[in-house]
Amino acid sequence: MSNDCLFCRIAAGDIPSQEVYSDEHVYAFHDINPTAPTHILVIPRKHLNSVCDAGPDDEALMGKLLLTGQQIAQKQGVASDGFRLVINTGDQGGQTVHHIHLHILGGRQMTWPPG
Repeated sequence: MSNDCLFCRIAAGDIPSQEVYSDEHVYAFHDINPTAPTHILVIPRKHLNSVCDAGPDDEALMGKLLLTGQQIAQKQGVASDGFRLVINTGDQGGQTVHHIHLHILGGRQMTWPPG
């Protein structure tokens, strides 16, 4: 955990959030600035700045992020119509919080390219 990281502090319960899912490896919560009717973030409890910082020891954790995203989409009722899982990486990739996080977006038609 990084004490100066917003998402580490949210996962630790130091900053309030609207929890969707929690276990020993990941924490999921509603985005405070949603861009879709369903917009949930899934973060690892382990601090990783971005996908580029994940290594071989993080293989299971990276899989856990994706599977948790799929399970949450099912529970939120967006899986049957379709949803998007997004991991922004780096400034030009649109990453604004430098703690890896998976966006679950659903409940509306997604467009391509994403912009």
